[in-house]
Parts: sequence; structure tokens; C-alpha cells
Amino acid sequence: MKLSILDQAPITKGNTDADALKKAAELAILGDELGYHRMWMAEHHGGRHYASSAPEVTTAHLAAKTERIRVGTGGVMLMHYSPLKLAEVFKTLSALSPGRIDFGIGRAPGGDNNAIYALSQGRPPMLDNLYEKFDTTLQLINDEVPEDGWYSNAIATPSQVVLPEAWLLGSTGNSAVQAGKRGVGYSFAQFFNGELSKEILDAYRSNFQPSAFMEKPQINVSYMVTTAETKEEAEFEARPQEIWRLLFRRGQITSVMTPEEAHEYPLTEMERMLIQENRKIHLVGDAKEIAAKLQEEQERYGFDEAVICSIPHSQEKRLNVYRLLARELL
Repeated sequence: MKLSILDQAPITKGNTDADALKKAAELAILGDELGYHRMWMAEHHGGRHYASSAPEVTTAHLAAKTERIRVGTGGVMLMHYSPLKLAEVFKTLSALSPGRIDFGIGRAPGGDNNAIYALSQGRPPMLDNLYEKFDTTLQLINDEVPEDGWYSNAIATPSQVVLPEAWLLGSTGNSAVQAGKRGVGYSFAQFFNGELSKEILDAYRSNFQPSAFMEKPQINVSYMVTTAETKEEAEFEARPQEIWRLLFRRGQITSVMTPEEAHEYPLTEMERMLIQENRKIHLVGDAKEIAAKLQEEQERYGFDEAVICSIPHSQEKRLNVYRLLARELL
């Protein structure tokens, strides 16, 4: 099983936004050394918890800092951008780092309504043509003449570059068939809602048509993971994220606590039950336990690659998550 990294550039308590981006680069360098297959940067707008608002820019920085690992977006939020601009950006990235760039896109806004309307300069966002925009972008990246008349006379430079891998992200299965028909990779965000099923992935595979971007179907599944040398330590490091998610679902947008603060937080019995229910989307345990769980999931669903997102408060603890999983699985 391939192992990869998803980073949101989390801004943990006591750190600045710039610190979060520097730590993303540290993680990329470590992933490169350990043999991780790829590292993707997410796109978030309008909040104060993640510094990854421009993943395509960070991708360029990570590519320059590493030698082997693939880098890209997981994903760039398609609704906010012109297909021509996206094609130019990712062709430029691929020209600079040929064979190492991933163009991963999502159909979600990546932010609240304030961010959505600010990004569209006050215009109502166009939400009913995202697959068509994706098609146009792929055509421009592949030096084809798009069917969309607005772009039929546009040229996306640089031309004749090594194509990036193209991926479509999803969290409910709605985009699985669409990814297959377009001959791009399918990435399922299991840490969103835990709704992965064999039927979703079979729908992708059965509809897959080879393309210039991908000859055969590829599937990765992203998990939120907290692991450590011991199960007890993993539980300690996981608690801030678990409380943050509880509060977020109630509409209480707060800073992520330190582990010490989180363990002083008075949880009700109901909240403790909800945390345990959320363990299907947040894997917590020692490295052998997590490795066994990921291997079990791969055997059950038949995906190619596990993508790990991990947000311990300490950067050293976070880096150690990836060291421990590499020791067990790579």
C-alpha cells in the first residue's frame, strides 16, 4: 500500500500562520526522506485555523524543497477559478517539476459564505457547471481546443509539458462516476463523514475510461490519524481535535486547545459517546494498531493508497506520526 500526506497547514495554539506553512515544508521534506508517495495541500478560506489558502503556491515551494515525492493540491476549489488560469498554473508547476505534480480538484467552497462571495467579487457563485469547468481545464492542460466557446481561442502556456496527474476529490460518492468517465484519479475523504463503501469505488472503476492523464484507475482514501509510541499517548494527543470537532458541529468556532487544556475540559457522557462514534473518521491508537486498521480497510475496499492527515499540537509529535506509520507500512 502506498502512503501519502494531506496537509491543511493547521495553526495550532502558540504558532503563527507563517509557522504553519514552514511546518508544511518540514513535513514534505520528511515525507520525501521516508518514502511517502505524494503530499497534497488542502484549500481553506475565511477561517483562522488553517493557513493553506493558496495550495498551488505552496505546491511550488514544496516541489523546490523536495526531490522525489509528488506534490499537489488536495484540492484546489474549482468554483473560485477560471479554467484558463488553473491550466496555466498547473502547466507551469509541471514544467518546473515534471512528473511530480498533481492537479487535484474539489467541488466544495472550502470556506464560509463570506469567503465565497469575496472570492467571486460579490457575484453569486456558479455551482451547476463545475464538471464542465473541470473538462475545460483538462482540455487546456492537454493542449486541446476546449468545447466551451469562451476558451476555444485561448492558449494555456507553457505548452507541451509533462502532464500532471489529475484527481477528483469526493466525500459522498457523488463524483465517483464522473471521475471514472474522465479518466482521472478518485480521492475519497473518509475523514469527512466516514461513508466510504465498496459500491462507491466499484462505480468509479466500472466507469473508468483511460485518458491522457491516467491509463488505469487509481484510488486513494484520506484518513485523519493520531498515533504515537503508545495508545495512551495517542489518546492524549488526539483529544484537542476531538473536542474541536464537537464544538464545531455546534457552531462554536474556537481555537484548537493544547492537549493539556483538552484533558482538563469537562466532557459529558454524551460527548464521550460522540467522540467514540467519531473514531470511524479519526483513527487513534499506537502505530501497529493504526497500520493494521489501514491494511484491513485496504483489503475491504480495494484502494491503492492511504493519505494521512494528522494534526497533533506539537510539530515533533506530528512528524512522529508519519515516522511511525512509515516504519510499519513502508
